[in-house]
Amino acid sequence: MYRGLSVSVVIPAYNEERFIAGTLRQIPEFVDDVVVVDDSSKDRTVPTAKETGDARVRVVRHTTNRGVGGAILTGYREVLTNGAHVAVVMAGDGQMDPEDLPGLLDPIAEGRAEYVKGNRFLHHKTFLNMPAVRLLGNLGLSFLTRLSSGYRHIMDSQCGYTAVTTGALRRLDFSRVYPRYGFPNDFLAHLHTLGCEVDQVEVRAIYEGQNSGINPLLSIAPLSYVLIRSLLMRLRRETRSAS
Repeated sequence: MYRGLSVSVVIPAYNEERFIAGTLRQIPEFVDDVVVVDDSSKDRTVPTAKETGDARVRVVRHTTNRGVGGAILTGYREVLTNGAHVAVVMAGDGQMDPEDLPGLLDPIAEGRAEYVKGNRFLHHKTFLNMPAVRLLGNLGLSFLTRLSSGYRHIMDSQCGYTAVTTGALRRLDFSRVYPRYGFPNDFLAHLHTLGCEVDQVEVRAIYEGQNSGINPLLSIAPLSYVLIRSLLMRLRRETRSAS
C-alpha cells in the first residue's frame, strides 16, 4: 500500500524470458499485487515468472496474441476483481525504473489526477540514451496525439509507464479501446471523453539490450486510423457538450 492506496502492477509480457525475472524482483514492497499477462509467448516467460517465488505475482495467459494493449486490458480486468485503488503498468522487459513508481502515484494520492503518464522527455538522459529512430517517432506521435486526444499538455504519449485509478477503469468501455499498437493514443482519447484529469511526471527510460518489436512502416496505417478516430470521438463529445 502507498499513501493509503492499494496498488496493483500489470505487466504485459511477450517473449520476455530474458528480462521478466529481473523486472519482478525489482517491484517495490509497497505494491500489493502483480499481474503478469503473458500474450501467448513462445519462450519460457510463464515458467520464469512463476519461478520468482513472489507470493504477490499471478500469471494470466492469452492463448492467442492480442497485442500489448490487449494484454494491458486483460490486466486491468484482473485488477478490477481484487479491490485495488490503482493499476500501474510496467513493461516486462525492465525498461521502467521502479524508483519512479512513487512519483506516478503521488498525483493520484493527492487527488490531482485519475491517470498519470510517465514522461521520458523530462529526464535529462533520454535524448542521449534513446535510439534516434525511436526518439523521432515518439516525438512525432506525441505531437499528433496532443491534437487528437485533447490533452495538449501530455508530451510523451507512447510511454507505457502509467498509473490509473480503478474508478476511472470502471467507467471505461474496454471493448471500444484499440488493443494493438496505438493503444496508448486511443486510451488517452477515451479518458478525455470521460472527462478524466491526466497528469505527467518525469521517468527514466532504461535501454540495456531491449529491442523494439515495432515495424515503423507497418505501424503507419493502424496509427493513422487510431489518431483519426480519436480526433473524431473528441470532436463529437465537444459538439454534444456545446449544444
